[in-house]
Amino acid sequence: MEGAADERPLIPHLPSQDEEGSLYTSDGTVDVNNQPALKRTTGNWRACFLILGTEFVECFVFFGVAKNLVTFLTGELHESNVDAAKNVSTWIGTCFFTPVIGAFLADTYWGKYWTLVIFLSIYTIGMLTLTVSASLPLLMGTIHNNGIRHFTVYLGLYLVALGEGGIKPCTSALGADQFDGADPVEKVTKASFFNWYKKLEGSPLKRVTQVVVAAVRNYNLGLPADCSALHEVPSPTRPNCKIQHTPQFRFFDKAAIVAASSDEKGVEVSKNPWRLCTVSQVEELKMLLRMFPVWASMVLFFTVTAQMSSTFIEQGAMMDNRVGPFTVPPASLATFDVISVMVCIPVYDAALVPLARRATGKERGLSQLQRLGVGLALSVVAMVYAALVEARRLSLARSAAARQPTMTSIMWQAPAFALLGAGEVFTAIGILEFFYDQSPGGMKSLGTALAQLTIAAGNYLNSAVLGAVAALTTRGGKPGWIPDDLNEGHLDYFFWLMAALGVVNLLHFVHCSMRYRGNNNNTAL
Repeated sequence: MEGAADERPLIPHLPSQDEEGSLYTSDGTVDVNNQPALKRTTGNWRACFLILGTEFVECFVFFGVAKNLVTFLTGELHESNVDAAKNVSTWIGTCFFTPVIGAFLADTYWGKYWTLVIFLSIYTIGMLTLTVSASLPLLMGTIHNNGIRHFTVYLGLYLVALGEGGIKPCTSALGADQFDGADPVEKVTKASFFNWYKKLEGSPLKRVTQVVVAAVRNYNLGLPADCSALHEVPSPTRPNCKIQHTPQFRFFDKAAIVAASSDEKGVEVSKNPWRLCTVSQVEELKMLLRMFPVWASMVLFFTVTAQMSSTFIEQGAMMDNRVGPFTVPPASLATFDVISVMVCIPVYDAALVPLARRATGKERGLSQLQRLGVGLALSVVAMVYAALVEARRLSLARSAAARQPTMTSIMWQAPAFALLGAGEVFTAIGILEFFYDQSPGGMKSLGTALAQLTIAAGNYLNSAVLGAVAALTTRGGKPGWIPDDLNEGHLDYFFWLMAALGVVNLLHFVHCSMRYRGNNNNTAL
């Protein structure tokens, strides 16, 4: 009997539901083999430290290149000041645009892990290409203006920009995934802390496109006098998911007009989502449209901050960079931007919020739109200050003897960087919160991505403004506002122009803010 017992086949022990719940993560997380992830070896702070380390190295490399790039382009590739500033802004804008593509690939096809691996490899290849481009003069002789070196530099730069497309959204999403069991809103908040991009889902874009297409197709139909006649589908499982009709943007209500007919293929219109949409779906598009004026106002703010990587560096190169026994590189002045952010955040939380809370009676102290307005105002002050510093620098340089010119200390630039850093505390974080809170329930990721696209749009706009200024001010053989020798130009006029645009933009923002009443039954004022 004992031998027979030994010959019985062994039945593997299957974990019970309780045991399985204790072994595996509870949020559907899978490992690289697409199997349920073990809770003991998945996520938590060890993974967060790895993600933070990856993000720290990536940011260190990116900003190290971005802040010194304009100096490299003018000094090594002998590009003009305008061309160098334009190229830097275009490259930075591309670095903040490609994450939309990377997020789509991660969510739709590859997953966060493999997307991060692939794009991190592209990023590394790009940095190696840049390293090779810097060594070409040693390998091939003096070829500063050679097309091969230009091609290699820009190939490396845009490989880095492409690599950014997968690193930014995936480190953000992975950072949120490590907090197993956390509230979904808390996860999004912590993901925003780790980085700037949330994943961009395809379905929200499809829903918005369907409304636009359906409204255009139904443009010849008349709107009913009673909005209750518009199409809506009741939801027995989620009775509160419907969005109430609003009278704004009435044209898009045409997408919800019920027409009892069939199209040319015999498909009932009521079953064609590209011909008939629900009121809730139409209202989702209206929510995004109501936020668009705020989005547009933020673009110019990031056009101003783009000066820290372009014209500010060129201005610093013309100033006295000796501070006591030290020589300060122009790009290192950006440290004051970082210091300002580090100082202003705790000061804002500890001092400004309590004071504002007592003054306004609001729990947050300042509303989201009020914080954005403060950031825009600080950016205008920074441009005014930069213009005054440049005017003073030009006055000293032109009035001094030719052999012994008087140079302005580079440390006069520090307050401009600090003011923009303080503006970022109010604006960069505020725009994320605003778009996340005010976006429709199913479009939070899309709203956050749109918020971050303001950085890309701001840098592209800076490149366009620089090109327009150069074209208009160099007519008739004039040196223009931003010549290669800034002592012959008027960079201060450019800063005054940016300040003037900032004032107009601030007034536009105040006007839009006063009319904005908020989405999702919330008010942002």
